[in-house]
Amino acid sequence: MAKQSSLKRNYVMNVILTGSSFIVPIITFRYVSRTLLPPANGKVQLALSVISYFNMLAQLGIPTYGIRVCAKVRDDRKKLTKTAHELLGISLIMSAVSYILLFAAILFVPKLRAEKLLYLIVSSQILMNAIGMEWLFKALEQYTYITVRSLIFQLIAICAMFLMVKSPADYVLYGGISVLGAALSGIFNFVNARRFIDGKPEGAISLKRHLKPVAIFFAMASATIIYTQLDAVMLGFMKTDADVAYYHAAVKVKGILVGVITSLGAVLLPRVSYYVEKRMTDEFRRLIGKAVNYVFLTAAPLMVYFMIFAGDGILFLSGPAYDSAVLPMKIIMPTLLFIGLSNVTGIQILVPTGREKTVLYSEIAGALVDLVLNLLLIPKMASAGAAIGTLAAEAVVLAVQVCALKDEIGAAFRTVRPGKILVSLAAGCAASFWVIFTGLAGFPALLVSAACFFAAYGAVLLLTKEELATEIVFGILAEKLRKLVGKS
Repeated sequence: MAKQSSLKRNYVMNVILTGSSFIVPIITFRYVSRTLLPPANGKVQLALSVISYFNMLAQLGIPTYGIRVCAKVRDDRKKLTKTAHELLGISLIMSAVSYILLFAAILFVPKLRAEKLLYLIVSSQILMNAIGMEWLFKALEQYTYITVRSLIFQLIAICAMFLMVKSPADYVLYGGISVLGAALSGIFNFVNARRFIDGKPEGAISLKRHLKPVAIFFAMASATIIYTQLDAVMLGFMKTDADVAYYHAAVKVKGILVGVITSLGAVLLPRVSYYVEKRMTDEFRRLIGKAVNYVFLTAAPLMVYFMIFAGDGILFLSGPAYDSAVLPMKIIMPTLLFIGLSNVTGIQILVPTGREKTVLYSEIAGALVDLVLNLLLIPKMASAGAAIGTLAAEAVVLAVQVCALKDEIGAAFRTVRPGKILVSLAAGCAASFWVIFTGLAGFPALLVSAACFFAAYGAVLLLTKEELATEIVFGILAEKLRKLVGKS
């Protein structure tokens, strides 16, 4: 029987992992942006975006479906072994199909053929993701292992980048380093999986039983990838590689912040799937309520702060050559709230309760909106037009999911205290806005303004006795006090 990990420990581990995902891109992207400059950097980002489509086909929706289905049988090693082998078989078959299509694309599409070495190197993540079975370790809530492994491989990738990437001519090397962590993780996971599953399942495996649910998850993943990666691909083909780099600079900041906001949701999926399977309704509703409140408490201040200080954020992260990324960043920041909430409504409510089709319909709607707006706006507004398309797409995705859950999501949203959050945001703005007029720029401006903004925001939340903020802060203090008393 698999031991159920502490949800609090899983969250702490995922916060550490998210923290590394926040710090590492700051280090690497700052260096790469200044070393490669927009044209060469844009080539790599376009390659990563294009390969994401082939990777999506290879994974076939298994990263999310695998967590749910493996979490349900994690107490039975034989069933878990059989399920994992079946999903691995599907992944390997689809990886072969994906590579065939990729080779054809490189052969017949001039823009891809001109950079075939870059695309072939970046495509290594397709096979490594397949054999890595990350979904298995997440289903078993092995977040300590995932965190330690990721930190080690991130460190290796950082060292390789500083040692090997020295000029714009090294962009192919950077492409390889970008997928190095995934490659090493895949190999390590493949070897380590024997701790949890047997090398050979008992009885005949059946791939067929997974095809229908996997097809739905694949369609969901396809729609998501379309509207999250479509912007960069369309910019690359309709405008220039430099425009891709500008847009990527804005999206990079958004991606880092989204990781912070969805860090709780990442550890909740296996747990809520377990609660649904065991019909533990009260526990399920309690977790969802906290998840919604957590999203508002974290997304709202990050969204407001980085809209105000977008210029300093881009200057610090990417350098003055990326000044054209400031407007797209301001436009795209509200998606932090939309994505955080749709992560709860979609991944934590609809998916565990078997309503994947609703998630699929919402993402198809978002993809269509993004496609239409990109076609209309990119030719005239370039990266800013792509940002508007993404903003509208994420809003549509959330709207469709909330409409589908209107009879059951109300209780979760009632845990939010908008008045307290708004007052806290106003305090944060008042405490930090003066920094704009000091002449500080880049990192110094961010350091001072962030300290003022988030200190004031957090203080007012505690003064107004916002329930979740108080629970988190005093829970941490109580835990430290218990440890001190225990040592004495």
